[in-house]
Parts: sequence; structure tokens; C-alpha cells
Amino acid sequence: MKLVIFGPTGMIGSRIVDEALSRAHQVTAITRDPSRFSISHQNLTIVAGNALDPASVVDVVKDHDAVLSAIGTSGSSVEVIADAARSLIEGLSQVGIRRLVVVGGAGVLEVEPGVEFVDSPNFFEAYRPLGLVHRQAYNLYKTSDLDWTFVCPAAEIAPGERTGKFQVGADRLLTNEKGESRISAEDFAIAFVNEVETPQYIHHRLTVAY
Repeated sequence: MKLVIFGPTGMIGSRIVDEALSRAHQVTAITRDPSRFSISHQNLTIVAGNALDPASVVDVVKDHDAVLSAIGTSGSSVEVIADAARSLIEGLSQVGIRRLVVVGGAGVLEVEPGVEFVDSPNFFEAYRPLGLVHRQAYNLYKTSDLDWTFVCPAAEIAPGERTGKFQVGADRLLTNEKGESRISAEDFAIAFVNEVETPQYIHHRLTVAY
């Protein structure tokens, strides 16, 4: 597949790039500063672009099969998450590409019916603004005409081992037998690219955890 990814240099985005390249996909990585991209690969193209500018989105996504977003907040206000959602929806709608797979946040997952993790007392207070803006972005995608999937990590995600062994779910925050909710960025990338290749959660949340 010909894939274009926004946010390819972060902890999660870089691992999604690695996973997609390992499966022989053609990957176009979009970044404001291509000099920050340190890897090279025969199937990787690095292009300057801005996920917050719909016109730039139109320019860089043409002729691709799917658009991936791993936009994060490093050095930016959390509002960049919702701003990118608006821009991607507008840009993709203009160019006629429907498939969009987005790195979401665990805060939008339910801990009990009708109660999202971000609204629970167990949610990390320091991350609440980020959780709320992920919910805002999720609601924007839900009202769009795109074939979107909002892929949410576990409550804790960090660099780790690529095991290929994890739970996959939809609406509910996943935990293990100890009540822990965690995933490595490497295994999250596996689940993310699986959904890109074989869509099963179009117009839905998807989550992955041990």
C-alpha cells in the first residue's frame, strides 16, 4: 500500500513507520522539518508538510491509499490534536481520500458503560487536558464522512519489546489480571498497521493492551 503519515518522528509515529516499512509498504512521512528525520529506507519518502494546513494536506496526500496520523503534542499546545483533526478532515474531503487511521488517546475509552476514562477519578490529572482534546478530536472524526479508525493505546504506553502478543478491543479500556493497562509502542504499532492493512474498526474506536 501507499501510505502517508503525519507525525512520523514521535515515539509512536516512528514505530508505525518502522512497522509499515517492515511489511514492504510505500511510506511517505510528512514533517515540518525533514532534517529531523534520521532514518532512510528504499520505500520511505520524506516530504515537508503541515497537518494543520488543509491546503498542505491536499498537496501531500494525493495518490496514496490511506492516511495515517500520529500527531502528538511535543513542544505544542494540546490543542494541536483537535486542530489537526479539523485540517485532516477538510483536506482529505477535498482530495477524495476516505481512509484515515489516527493515533488516539486512552481517555476516550470507557471504564464502565457511558463513562469514559478521562472522566473517571483514576485518570492521571496531569494528562486530563490531553485526554479532553483527544475526545474533542474523536468527536470531530465521528461527524466526518471519512472512513476513520481511532486507535487508542492502553493507559500506559512506552518504548519496549515487540512481542506481537496483546489484547485487541473496541470501546472499553483493556486491563490485565492485575488491573494494569499498558502496551509497548512497538506492539501498538503492530495493531495499528494491522488495522490499516485489514480494516475491522471503520467508524469506530480500537484499542490494544496486554
